[in-house]
Amino acid sequence: MKSAPALPRAVWALGWVSFCSDIASEMIYPLLPLFLTRTLGAPMRAVGLIEGVAEATGSLLRLGAGWLSDRTGRRKPFVVIGYACAAVAKPLLALAGTWGHVLGIRFLDRLGKGLRTPPRDALLADSAPASIRGRAFGLHGSMDTAGAVVGPLLAFALLPALGGEFRSLFLLAFLPALAGIVILALEVKEIPPSPGNHSASAPSTPLGGRFWRFVPVLICFGIGNSSDAFLILRARHLGIGEGWIPLLYLTFNVVYAAVSMPGGALSDVVGRRRVIVIGYAVFAIVYLGFARAASAWEAWPLFAVYGIYYALTERIQRAFVADLVPGAVRGRAFGIYHALVGGLALPASLLAGWLWDAVSPAAPFWVASASGVLALLLFLILRP
Repeated sequence: MKSAPALPRAVWALGWVSFCSDIASEMIYPLLPLFLTRTLGAPMRAVGLIEGVAEATGSLLRLGAGWLSDRTGRRKPFVVIGYACAAVAKPLLALAGTWGHVLGIRFLDRLGKGLRTPPRDALLADSAPASIRGRAFGLHGSMDTAGAVVGPLLAFALLPALGGEFRSLFLLAFLPALAGIVILALEVKEIPPSPGNHSASAPSTPLGGRFWRFVPVLICFGIGNSSDAFLILRARHLGIGEGWIPLLYLTFNVVYAAVSMPGGALSDVVGRRRVIVIGYAVFAIVYLGFARAASAWEAWPLFAVYGIYYALTERIQRAFVADLVPGAVRGRAFGIYHALVGGLALPASLLAGWLWDAVSPAAPFWVASASGVLALLLFLILRP
């Protein structure tokens, strides 16, 4: 039996870049609401405004960044600038004196994420042949999520040693972010356009019907896929203590990191459509479980299985997008994909919040489970 080819050096390098970047981000992100409210005295409406502006910025910029990377035929400059913006934001947070300063810094951070994400995914797809593309995206997801595990653990260990001083921790977070940029600059090479995928043809190259048949599936699924904050709130409602919430979320991240690469490799063997369908089914089952749950202990296996859903869809859908479109327009395709996924998170979360208050805490999860089933059926019908 012929073994699968090894993953290219650039794929590993991009994985390490995301690992370092996520360590830096996750050292800060869980503490940011406390820094805003306790240290800077920001009202809760300011916290909502900052996060709303940050996420909207990232979603809108992804469209333009993907298109520009196709138009110029260059991916790496956008990726470098994006990670650099996010890295610079870390020490700037240590200097913030008002919540208005944090608003500007979070805007810079999300500006960087919006600039880098579609070109980075296109560069990752360009670096890996289709036969191992699922494994490449799976590895990237595993390393990204591993950084999200290490970051909070580092913050947990370092904060007491720093006397609980948030600003000192924010300064230290710059170090792994800088390490990621060094790896990116030295180890990741630009992939030149192939003769049939020259950048000059990108503006006129259509994305194709296969891609556009996938868009309604994403919309149907996204309407019910609200913020993961509702899963945490549901766990609290079931009786999970506040002190256990970080460990609960860590359980999800560990499972996601462990299953992501095997899930990607499976998609290379059996096809991405089959794995995505399984992922949607797992999503529907998990949300059905949260809707019916009545005891605190049930949150633990549900969060673990939720990590399996992420591993079978989140990165594999990106590999699937890369399979659906010509290489010359992958940046544009990823821009539309990320803008859709990010943009639908707001109405989905607003709907979930309204259902929670107006109907019951279980209602958002019934609706989300139904949207997962409908998206699965639509996927089977449209067959993108």
